[in-house]
Amino acid sequence: MEPNETEIVKNLKRLKTLHFRTLKPANDESKTYTAQIEVLNYLELGCIITDMLKLCILALDHDMQNVPEKKDQSINVSLILETVLQLFPLSEMEFLSFVGEVIE
Repeated sequence: MEPNETEIVKNLKRLKTLHFRTLKPANDESKTYTAQIEVLNYLELGCIITDMLKLCILALDHDMQNVPEKKDQSINVSLILETVLQLFPLSEMEFLSFVGEVIE
């Protein structure tokens, strides 16, 4: 037996309550959320995070040019941040934003 549309929406709302914890609705009618900063949705939060990581990579690359490299003692922080950018689930953030808007 397939669940009807009302049951699906009810389950999605339950899942939203259980899993959407990062963003909290703002205390006004602006349809924004708060995660210590105000954002429109999960996608905007993801873009802010990726831009912050990109800024850190640029700053490290600039500063690292003046520091002599020590073999086997240094950690390539820039490479780690670039990897984090590749792993960041931006499409999932977009999906979360869409689901959040659909079930409101």
